[in-house]
Amino acid sequence: MPRLFAVDMTRLRALSGNPRMVDAALVAACLFLTALAVKTPWSTLPLTVVAVAGVLGSVAQWPRRRRPVVAAVAGTASYALSGNPGPWMIGLYASAAHPPRRPVWGWISGVAGWAGFFAQSWIDGGRPRLDDALSALLATGFVVMIGRYVAARGELLSSMHDRAQRIETERRLRDEQARAAERDRIARELHDVLAHKVSLIALYAGALELHAGGSPRLQEGTALIRATAREALQEMRHVLGLLHAGPESARQQPSDLATLVQASIRAGQRVKLHHQTGTLPPATARTVYRIVQEGLTNAHKHAPDAPITVVVSNDDGNVMVKVRNGSGAAAPMDLPGSGSGLVGLAERIRLAGGSLRSGPLDAEDGAGWELCAVVPLTGEAP
Repeated sequence: MPRLFAVDMTRLRALSGNPRMVDAALVAACLFLTALAVKTPWSTLPLTVVAVAGVLGSVAQWPRRRRPVVAAVAGTASYALSGNPGPWMIGLYASAAHPPRRPVWGWISGVAGWAGFFAQSWIDGGRPRLDDALSALLATGFVVMIGRYVAARGELLSSMHDRAQRIETERRLRDEQARAAERDRIARELHDVLAHKVSLIALYAGALELHAGGSPRLQEGTALIRATAREALQEMRHVLGLLHAGPESARQQPSDLATLVQASIRAGQRVKLHHQTGTLPPATARTVYRIVQEGLTNAHKHAPDAPITVVVSNDDGNVMVKVRNGSGAAAPMDLPGSGSGLVGLAERIRLAGGSLRSGPLDAEDGAGWELCAVVPLTGEAP
C-alpha cells in the first residue's frame, strides 16, 4: 500500500508540473462552479445570463498564461453576472503572476478585478455600499499579492538556477585548466628527465658504430641501439604531445601490431604473430596494441631469449589477445620498473568492458608465462 501511494504521488507531481494539465483542471473546476451557480443560484440575474457568463468566463481561463489581461477581464465580468468567483480569482491571479509587458495593463486588470467584485455585491444588494467597496479592495489586493509573490519566487528560483549552472560551468573550466597545467608540468618533467638520457644513448651508440671496425655484428647491434633510441625519443615526444593536447589526442595513438612485433624481432627476440581478426575499430585496436606491448616488454625483461607467441583472434564478438613466452635460459635483465604496468593495463581493459589475467603457464603447456585479455569490439575510447 505505501508503495502504491508513492507511485500515485509521483504521477501527481508529474501532472502538476504540466501547465496544460493544470489549466485544464482549473477550467473544469470553473465549469463545475458554474453548474452550482446555475443550480443554487448564486446571482439574482436570469439563469440564462448566469450560465452563459459562467461558461464564457471559465473557458477564457484556458489561455490565461498567454493572455492574462483577457482572462482577468473575462473572469471579472463572469463573476459580476453569475456570482461564480472561480474565473475572477484565476484571471486576477494570472494577471499578477504573469504580468504583461506594459505595466498599465496590469493596473487595468487590478481595477477590473475590483470593479467586478464590487459590481457583484452591488447587484446582489441592490445598491452600492462603502463596505462592499472596501471588501472588494481587500479581496483584489489579497489575490494580486499572492500572484506577485509567486511570480517573484519563480524569478528568484530561475535566477538561482542560472547562477548554479554558471558556477558549475566556471568550476568545470577551472578544473580543466588545472588538469591542463598539471599535464604541462608532467610533460616538462618527463622531457627534462628522459630526453637527455635517451639522447646520450643514441649519441654513444653512434660513436660506437663508427669505431666498430670490421665487425658486422657489432655494427648491426649499435645501429639497432641508435635506431631504437631515436624511436624512443619520437614515442616520448608523442606521449608528451598527448599530455599537452589532452584526452582528445589519444585517438592518434599507434595501433600497428606488425610494426611493434617487427621492432622486437630486430632486437633479437623470437616473436611469432598470429593476427586473425582483420581490421579492428580504432579504440579496440589501441587497447590490443597496449596489451601486446606490455606482454612483449615483460617478456624482454624476464625472459630475454625465450620464444614469444602473440595470438589475436575473434571470440564470440570479442577480441582474444594472448602473449605467451617460454622459459628463457638467460638471466632476467636488470631493468627498472614501476610494477604498475599490468595494474594500469587491467584498469584500461576494465573500463573498456573486458578482462585480463596473467600468470605462469599450466604444467601441460610447459614452463613460461602467459598474458591473456578479452577486449569487446567497440568504437568508443575507454
